[in-house]
Amino acid sequence: MTSLLFPTLDEVKAARTRTAPYIRHTPLVPAIALKQPIPGCPDLWLKLDCLQVTGSFKARGAVNTLKSLSEAELQRGMITASGGNHGLAVAYAGWLAQVPATIYLGRNVPAAKAERLRQWGAQVVFEGNDWDDANRAAMTVAKTQGLTYIHPFNDPRVIAGQGTLALEILADLPQVDTLLVAIGGGGLIAGVSLTAKAIRPEIRIVGIEPVGAPTLKTSVEAGHIVELEATPTLANTLAPRKTEALNFEIIRHHVDQCVLVSDEAMAEACRWLWFELGVAAELSGGAAIAALMTNQYQPQPGEVVCALICGTGTAGLDG
Repeated sequence: MTSLLFPTLDEVKAARTRTAPYIRHTPLVPAIALKQPIPGCPDLWLKLDCLQVTGSFKARGAVNTLKSLSEAELQRGMITASGGNHGLAVAYAGWLAQVPATIYLGRNVPAAKAERLRQWGAQVVFEGNDWDDANRAAMTVAKTQGLTYIHPFNDPRVIAGQGTLALEILADLPQVDTLLVAIGGGGLIAGVSLTAKAIRPEIRIVGIEPVGAPTLKTSVEAGHIVELEATPTLANTLAPRKTEALNFEIIRHHVDQCVLVSDEAMAEACRWLWFELGVAAELSGGAAIAALMTNQYQPQPGEVVCALICGTGTAGLDG
């Protein structure tokens, strides 16, 4: 499979059909009746993929990949590396297919996510300090043991699955002007931006990364993929040190702007989501709201904005 095989809109639509029995069409809700509305953003909508199976959008890509595998690939068993959410999605896919799933994690992944992986029946292996270390180990094991490796973002099947999120948003909110999307390795924003722009070329896509992990922003500004030396952020699901060519090229061509938010801003956004809307989000799930609250993205008058709340959790609720 070539690393630059962009998924097509037809493939995203096929992914929607393929995955429909196994994932949720998640709610898209208006941010209304708020005690503390976000200034300058009166027409804000929230796409609650934190209510997706396993607690994040990742189930979309993992299930689409699962349903695209041959029987031989399935029977070898699946392996991946994850910041937690992709691992949960692959564990769910393994549970659906009743085949073994092995998930490599960096030591920066919370213990609670490792326990949830085990509850889905996955084997959990900690390797290295972060996702990049764990991923190198997982790829080596996949090769030596003949396991089927599922990349969390550098896979057209995964990207097509994540693109189903954009299909839902545009069906439910056809007047949307701007999508705010958190960026980790780039699988989510690649799928969403590619799909949304294919349907509505004028739509604006804004990516949000942590200040400590500006992986895509650094690469896009440099004009080539840059591997960061370190990614000091508590938002470990948004912290790979390096993207891949497929994601980089899609983002470079389809994402209009990348902005940065601090861990503190994401935690404050998570508190806002909880106390204003009763939505429990992890730091990555608060990233889009953080961009609005800190004016890193400022909507124009009349602009209809949709923020993707991409992962569940309790970030910021104890602080």
